[in-house]
Amino acid sequence: MFVRVKKTGEYQYLQIVQTYREGRKVKQRVLSTLGRLDKLQEKGEVDNIIHSLSKYSSNVLMLLTGKSLPESQVLKIGPVLIFKRLWEESGIRTVLGQLLKDRKYQFDVGLAIFITVLHRLFVSGSDRSCEVWMQDYAIEGSETLSLHHFYRAMAFLGTPLDEQGGKNPFAPRCIKDLIEERLFSRRRTMFSQLDLVFFDTTSIYFEGEGGNEIGQYGNSKDHRPDRRQMVVGAAFDDKGFPLCCEIWPGNTADVNTLIPIADRLNKRFGVKKMCVVVDRGMISQDTIDAMETKGIDYILGVMMRKIKRVKKEVLTRQGRYQEVIPEKPGSKAPAPLKVKQVWHEDERYIICLNPKQARKDKADREIIIESLKERLKQGPKSMIGNKGYSKYLKVTKDAMQVDTSKVKEEERYDGKWLLTTSLDMAPEQVALKYKELWMVEHIFRDVKSILETRPIYHKVNETIRGHVFCSFLGLVLKKELDRRLEANGKNLEWFQVKQDLKSLKEITIEESDSKIKLRTQARGSCHAIFQAVGMALPPTIRKI
Repeated sequence: MFVRVKKTGEYQYLQIVQTYREGRKVKQRVLSTLGRLDKLQEKGEVDNIIHSLSKYSSNVLMLLTGKSLPESQVLKIGPVLIFKRLWEESGIRTVLGQLLKDRKYQFDVGLAIFITVLHRLFVSGSDRSCEVWMQDYAIEGSETLSLHHFYRAMAFLGTPLDEQGGKNPFAPRCIKDLIEERLFSRRRTMFSQLDLVFFDTTSIYFEGEGGNEIGQYGNSKDHRPDRRQMVVGAAFDDKGFPLCCEIWPGNTADVNTLIPIADRLNKRFGVKKMCVVVDRGMISQDTIDAMETKGIDYILGVMMRKIKRVKKEVLTRQGRYQEVIPEKPGSKAPAPLKVKQVWHEDERYIICLNPKQARKDKADREIIIESLKERLKQGPKSMIGNKGYSKYLKVTKDAMQVDTSKVKEEERYDGKWLLTTSLDMAPEQVALKYKELWMVEHIFRDVKSILETRPIYHKVNETIRGHVFCSFLGLVLKKELDRRLEANGKNLEWFQVKQDLKSLKEITIEESDSKIKLRTQARGSCHAIFQAVGMALPPTIRKI
C-alpha cells in the first residue's frame, strides 16, 4: 500500500493505492482519494494525516512542528556498549561480583567502578567530575548513583586485607591485589610463563592532602616539589598486557622499592625476571648499579642533548636504519619507526627515528626561524620576553642574529629518541617495548595522552588506591581492545577510537504514548571496533 498523486486536468489528487495479485498479474486499486493536493497542503491536512497515522507505526514516530512538544534526549552509547562487553568478557565483572558477594552495600558497587573506569578512559578528571560526566552517557542504573557512592567504591578497592602475607614493605595488600591476581589466573594457561615482566614507575602529586601516609614530599618527576606525592608503578608481561600496579609513599626512593617489588612479583605471579623501563633522568646511577647487582634488567631513555659522548660518538655513528613500522601516508596506522644499533665502550645504544615526526620538527623549526628573522628586523627590544627564540639566537656585543650552528645542531635530533638497555633483545623489540611502556606512563601523569588520573582530591589512603587502580583497569580494557583490533588486522590510534565511539549516539523521542530510539550514523572506525569485539551495531530505529 502506498500514496500517489493522480493528475486530472490541471489539478493533482492525493490517493491511497493498494497493490494486489490476480493470478500471475500484479494490479492496483484506489482505496481512497483524499482530495486535491493543493487544498490539503493549504489547510495542513497532509501533516495531520501523517501525525495521526504515526501512532500506529512500530518503527517511526512522526513529529509535527507546532502541533506538539515532544520530549527528546541524546546520549552517547558507543563507549558504553564496547567497554561493557570487554568489562564482562575480561572477567572483571565476575571477579568483582565474587569479592562483593558477602558485603552489605546498598548500591551497585560494580557499576560505580565500571563508570569510574569508563570515565578514566574517555576524559581526564577526578571522581567529582565523573558524577556529572556520566549524565551524557546511556549507562543503565547510573541514575541511582551519586558522588558518595563513587568514593565508597574507591574505598572498597583500596581496603587492606586481613591477611597481609606477601605484602611489600611500603604498602599493605588490598582488595585491588586480589582482583589483579584473580584476573591473571583467568588469563593464564598450562603453558603460561612470565619469563620477563616490564616495570615502569612515575610520581603523581596531589591537589588534596594526599592520604594518611601515601602523600609525602619527594623527588617529583612532575617538577612539583611543593606538592605531596605518591609513587606508582605498573607491571606488564612481554606482550604488553597489564599485570598489576603498585602504590607507595612519595618519599620512597626507586632503589629501595625495585628490589622488593621484583621479589613480590615472583611470589604473586611467578615472574622470573623483571625489566625496568624509564627515562635515564628519572633514575639514579645508584639504582642502576643496584639493579645490575640484583640481576634486574632495564631499558632507559637517554637524554641526547645533555650527554657529551652521546652527541659526539653515538649520534654521529654511520650505519643504516632498519625499518620497524613502515610509513603509510594518509593512513591511521601507528607512527612509522626506524632503528639503528650503536655500541660505544661496551654500552649498547639504540637510535630510534620517526620520519614523520622528523619532518614535523623541521617544519616547526623553520617557522620559528622565519619569525625570528622578522623580529630581528624590528630591533633588540622586540626580543624581550620571547624565550622560544633564545636557543636559536646569537648575541654579540654589537648585534643579535640567528645562530646557524645551533640550527644545524638541532637538525640532528629531528624525530629521534635514544635508548640504552641491558636486555639481550633485538633492537626493534627494545624500541617497541619502550614506546609501548612510555605511553603507559601517561596513565598516571597529567598530560594529554591515553589515560589520566589527575586531579586527585582524595584524603584517605583507601580511596587514593582505588582512584589509581581504576586508571589501571582502564588500561586493561584498552589493551584488550587493542588486542582484538590487531587480531582483525586493524591498527587504530587511540584518539581516533575515542572520537568515533563518542560520536555514536542514541536519540530518544517521546510523544503522547509513543517512544522511539534513533541511532546516529556510525562513522570512522566504529564498524571495525564493533566487529572486533563481536557485537552488532544497534538498529537505526527501534520502538520502545
